[in-house]
Formats: sequence, C-alpha cells, structure tokens
Amino acid sequence: MKRTIPNKIHIIGSVGSGKTTLARTLSTKLNIPFYELDNVVWKRCELGDIRRTNDERDEYLNTIIQTDAWILEGVHHEWVSQSFQNADWIIFLDTDFSKRKYRITKRFILQKLRLEKVNYKPSLKMFQKMFHWNAYFENHSKPKILKFLGKYNDKVIILKDNVEIEKYFKR
Repeated sequence: MKRTIPNKIHIIGSVGSGKTTLARTLSTKLNIPFYELDNVVWKRCELGDIRRTNDERDEYLNTIIQTDAWILEGVHHEWVSQSFQNADWIIFLDTDFSKRKYRITKRFILQKLRLEKVNYKPSLKMFQKMFHWNAYFENHSKPKILKFLGKYNDKVIILKDNVEIEKYFKR
C-alpha cells in the first residue's frame, strides 16, 4: 500500500523525546517548514524571552496552520487543538523515560560547550526544570495526551525509539 506524503504534521512528546530532531529531519526530506511551539509561546529577544499573550500566541499558531504545509513540534496539547484538527499526521514520540533523562543531560553538556544551538540560556536552573518537566510529562501529561489524541486515532502515529522511527519512515 502506497502512503501519501503529508503536508501538515504535528509532533508531540516530552522534553528529550526527539521532537526537534525528527521535525528537522522531516522538514529537510519533505521540504516543509517546521516550527517549535516554544517559539510560538515565546518571542525570542537578545535581552531575554518575552511570553506572548494567549491571543498573540493563538494568532501566530493560526497563521502557521493556515499555510499549505507545516511541521509543528512541542509538548503543548491544550491550546493547539486546531493544529491537531488540521494535521495530516500526529506523531506522538513515546520515548523511554530513562532515555529522555540521558538526552537532557547530553544536550545540556553540548549546549554548555556551545556545540549545540539553543533558544534559551542553558543554566543549571533550566537543566533542573527539564528533569522536572520530564517527570511531570511521564506521570501527568502523557496519560492526558494519549486520551486526548484518541479522537484523532486515524491520523495518530505512536513511535517509541529511533529504530521504530527509522523503520516507519523507510516503509
């Protein structure tokens, strides 16, 4: 069976799940722009990030999803329902909790060594927050997200690790 190539993809998962990496890869392969939901929430400024108002955030998201092709990635699920509705595919990255902890640590080290680009200041406080967010996702957000995504079952793809991701996209 030949699969149609999607034009609108929403990738969701915890910090360290591989969302940004997958979004970049698909963006390059499919020639579709990708957007980080964190950058929809925050205006990135040299003097510090400024949180958009909910109206500004929603307007920015709406501008993105009205285009012909996009890839969105982020952990957010409560205010982005219109992107789920408009997506051809919703990819849920259900990466193992311990693997995410390892990736958070590796990312922090690479950012501190300035070997990996980052949208925020890689501080010890941010590093600690990521571990907190990771645990919160596992224990609280993940069950809610999976339940929420049930209504989009026909377009949800759940992938657990890089091997599954590679196999899925090689088919």
